[in-house]
Amino acid sequence: MTGGKRLDATVAQEAAQHAGQSSMIAIAVVVAVAALLGLGFIRLRQPPLVGFILAGITLGPTGLGLISSSGNVTVLAEMGVILLLFFIGMELSIKAFVLTLRSALLVAAGQIIAAVGLSSVLAWLTGSSFSEAIILGFIIALSSTVVAMKMLDEMGQLRGEAGRIAVGVLIAQDLAVVPMLIFVSSLGGDSVPLTSIIVKIVIAAGILGGLLWWLGRRPKLRVPYTEAIEHKIEILALGSLAICFAAAAVSGVAGLSPVYGAFIAGIVVGNSTLRSRVVPVIEPIQSVLLVVFFLSIGLLIDLDFIWRNLWEVLSASILVIALKTVLNIFLLRKMGIDRQNALIAGLSMAQIGEFSFVLASAGLSAGALGLNLYRFAIAVTALSLLLSPMWFSVLHRLENMAAEGLKTYRQALAIGYQHELEEVARGRAFVARLAHGSRVRYRALRLALYHRRAEAKNHKTSR
Repeated sequence: MTGGKRLDATVAQEAAQHAGQSSMIAIAVVVAVAALLGLGFIRLRQPPLVGFILAGITLGPTGLGLISSSGNVTVLAEMGVILLLFFIGMELSIKAFVLTLRSALLVAAGQIIAAVGLSSVLAWLTGSSFSEAIILGFIIALSSTVVAMKMLDEMGQLRGEAGRIAVGVLIAQDLAVVPMLIFVSSLGGDSVPLTSIIVKIVIAAGILGGLLWWLGRRPKLRVPYTEAIEHKIEILALGSLAICFAAAAVSGVAGLSPVYGAFIAGIVVGNSTLRSRVVPVIEPIQSVLLVVFFLSIGLLIDLDFIWRNLWEVLSASILVIALKTVLNIFLLRKMGIDRQNALIAGLSMAQIGEFSFVLASAGLSAGALGLNLYRFAIAVTALSLLLSPMWFSVLHRLENMAAEGLKTYRQALAIGYQHELEEVARGRAFVARLAHGSRVRYRALRLALYHRRAEAKNHKTSR
């Protein structure tokens, strides 16, 4: 009997090891496909995250099913979010942000108020709850820092006026994520603890405001033993990660949010004498985790749900992008931004952001967001990220075409999409060469077989 139990335990252990190995192989394949698709989109001058999301959708549970569950990837994705906030904190230039503080905060506030107002009207029409209306408004209001900065960088506008304006608004949105998460996480249950929420938000805002004020009035923080560690990559990487995740853990235990602690830690490290050494060390780690983050977004998307609600999801995605574009440009123009820079900055922020996934997950975990509404929000957010680069490219190029006074669509498309057309032409030429070579080899093989058969036949006849 004992021997039988040992045998069963051994078999179960071997089965578990085999399942774990198969899962690791599946994850390795999916990450490799995501990286290749990302490289392909970079080649087409599009944000690589589109390829990462598509890889997750195609190979995920509702696609080809190579990965049956996103649980193995979700933990790494959450680490990617924490590290992204840490990196954004390091990249935050307090002096530059202060210069655009008023306009950035007003535009971000206008976006949030308009989005919450729109979602409240929709919730009233559809019979959704107050909590769901607030969460949907927060989700719609946020834009993607990664996508916007990538598109602006590709245009050479990131360091220009439009880039400075957009980055200021995006940082203001990122700052708003922290109180949003605190608020959303507190929405579960029958009653909303407003007093607790307000206290947490006031504490978070007070700490952040006090830190920004203090750091803005003094020189860079000097780290002890800077000369001894500034050239040691391992110490810089491990030390920075330790600070990031320790601050995230303390913030989470304090009842705020892990990403808040990571952001505060990033601001402190970014205003130290080691910032220039830490950024190039942390950036590759952050890039890898961001691949996993956007891959996990693709894994979360339910293709069956999208297919059943295709027109609703597609219409909502396009409507959100269009309305956000109009709202962004309107608010920026009201702030006195000129037409061209308002257009570029407004288009770059037209999508829904990566932190909207985090807010949706927090709402679902708190019981404040229904499962179907969660799936709908995830689908619309992902589609907006996929469509945003094309929307940005088309509208901006149409604006340039109108400015140049081009007369025909053929001429406009030839100029507007010159790079893409060149890449397509190269691809067609490569395929044509490959097909021609295959035909030549096939014909040569057939000719060789014909001569061999003829020689064999002649040999038989002569005998």
